[in-house]
Amino acid sequence: MLNSTTTTTVNRVAKSLRTRAAAAVAAGACATVALTGAAVAAEGSSSTSPDLFANQPATELADATHGQAEAQQAAAAQAGEDGDKSDKSDKDWVSPIADDYELSATYGNSGDRWTAKHSGQDFAVPNGTEVRAVHDGTVVKAGGNGAGDGPAYGNAVVIEHDDGTFTQYAHLSEVEVAVGDEVSTNDEIALSGNTGNSSGPHLHFEVRTSADYGTAIDPMKFLRAQDADV
Repeated sequence: MLNSTTTTTVNRVAKSLRTRAAAAVAAGACATVALTGAAVAAEGSSSTSPDLFANQPATELADATHGQAEAQQAAAAQAGEDGDKSDKSDKDWVSPIADDYELSATYGNSGDRWTAKHSGQDFAVPNGTEVRAVHDGTVVKAGGNGAGDGPAYGNAVVIEHDDGTFTQYAHLSEVEVAVGDEVSTNDEIALSGNTGNSSGPHLHFEVRTSADYGTAIDPMKFLRAQDADV
């Protein structure tokens, strides 16, 4: 039979063991939470030490992971935009009009407005619309009187390209280049207008085998063969 002193000692030992066991359980739970947080953070960024994240509160871990995701999304979006810009700027041949336009009189049309069949493609646009060089080249004609091709063209520009073809831009309101100027694809060379034999504001565009009138070929067929967006 146990005396009162022995009973008291046993109770104290049991209570101490229960306290230590509870502390061990609590410590184990905290360790599990910390390790789980570290694992989640490590998945968000393989370059970050898990030990660093294990010492941070859960809210800070969530904020850090969310911020990394947003940064990655922004970088991907920027890369896509840069790729689109690169695709456009790397085009070898382009349309002479970047803005909206309507194709009106086409190559080979006949009618009272022309002494022979229509020698180019008309792009119906408002006065003052930017006109672009469709390809790299050198300006060989520029100015009034069709730049030497006759008053019917009004103000005009002719560019010689490295493949031996020539392009003409006519009925311009303003010429922005001079003979001898080197131009690159997409460069602004003039503003559209209504000069010369014109029934309304538009750009008259030709592709030629020489710099002079009478050597025009189908301009739209040519540009499409060069993968230009027209």
